[in-house]
Amino acid sequence: MLRDSAADFVRASTDHKRLRKLRGTSPGYDAALARQMGELGWFGILVPEQYSGLGLGFAAMAVVVQELGKGLLADPMVPIVVLAGQTLRRGGNEALKERQLSGLASGSLAPCVAWQEGLGGLDASAIETRADATGEGVRLVGRKRFVAGAGGATGFLVTAKSARGCGIYWVEKDAPGLKVSFEWRADGTPSGVVELDGVLVPPASVLTAPSAQGLLGLERAIEEAAVMASAEMLGVMEAGLQMTLEYMRNRVQFGKPIGSFQALQHKAVDLYVQQELARAVLGEAVQALDGGASGAESSMIASRCKSRCSDAGTRITREAIQLHGAIGFTDEYDVGLYLKRALVLSGWLGNASAHRRRFAALSAQHAEV
Repeated sequence: MLRDSAADFVRASTDHKRLRKLRGTSPGYDAALARQMGELGWFGILVPEQYSGLGLGFAAMAVVVQELGKGLLADPMVPIVVLAGQTLRRGGNEALKERQLSGLASGSLAPCVAWQEGLGGLDASAIETRADATGEGVRLVGRKRFVAGAGGATGFLVTAKSARGCGIYWVEKDAPGLKVSFEWRADGTPSGVVELDGVLVPPASVLTAPSAQGLLGLERAIEEAAVMASAEMLGVMEAGLQMTLEYMRNRVQFGKPIGSFQALQHKAVDLYVQQELARAVLGEAVQALDGGASGAESSMIASRCKSRCSDAGTRITREAIQLHGAIGFTDEYDVGLYLKRALVLSGWLGNASAHRRRFAALSAQHAEV
């Protein structure tokens, strides 16, 4: 029923002409559609019931994100609902959690996580942003990049380090000393650059106090977001492949549909196999997340999933362009939108190569234990 509801929403809301108009603008998605998603309760899928959420699980979230991916409508679900929501859920400030998670579930708040500072790398603790203690609280000084969902954010969960370790701090979007600008990704959506020039954070806005283990909750949330980004990628590759198969059935060359040519049939089957491999590994990853897999096991499964889905998504959408021929290269033809979204998703939260290296390192550590 949830999949049917999401599929109906996508059929009624998909408008690639509108999507093209949103490129290069902030927040990069249709805010009215995002409000509708909140009204449908999708922002509360992962929020525990005690915070006014639905308390479902990743299987339900994956279904919604996958269907939204088919219509290129998944922003801002994964950055806000999964990455920020799961980071909040594991925070230590109960009063802040209750306020933020309740607002997230209702759709009235849109938190984003500002954790990365440089190109590449999946180490959440690789940060230079400082948290300097003052008599009024903490002052943050630093610069964050690659903040997904920043265009529509109501505030940011900022990671910073002090003498006591790393912590996570809530900063309102209009806080004095905070400046947000944008870099533009391949699909025209914004990636936030957050600059903090002495931003004051009162004690009530400290989500996770600084410590040697202060970013463990964020690290787990990043893995969960990587799996849900893979679910969106599955929807993107499904729609791109389906569009290509329809074109092959209808495009006539040498007096017959090009889909009747054996060489193209072989290529289409290869792409379908890649899609189904991605579906299988995603299903295993979602089952592991909902089943409470151990930290090491969950990390390896998340990296395997993101690597496989990133490779499959970029391969399918790139070859979809080739199978369309010259028309596939035009900006007016919709298949190119799916390739660009696949490129963004494959790079966000670690590309295929980064996750293969991470999987190999985790496997070696696990073997030693």
